[in-house]
Amino acid sequence: MMKAQVYITLKNGVLDPQGKAIQGALGHLGFDGIKQVRQGKFIEVEINETDKAKAEAAVKNMCEKLLANTVIENYRFELV
Repeated sequence: MMKAQVYITLKNGVLDPQGKAIQGALGHLGFDGIKQVRQGKFIEVEINETDKAKAEAAVKNMCEKLLANTVIENYRFELV
């Protein structure tokens, strides 16, 4: 059994209204000096696989087909 930790973020240049909302809220809470906030997603996937190469290929396939919108998002993952 392996666990994949997948990090998905918007590509540079893609508007991030949720990040802007977080930035505004931080400012209202008194956290000054916040230049920019970009938000993303974190997904953990447990895979019933013992071969690292097969697990990496499966997670990459999951990211490409479902977890990330590769038109506007970047992704990276780690097997832990």
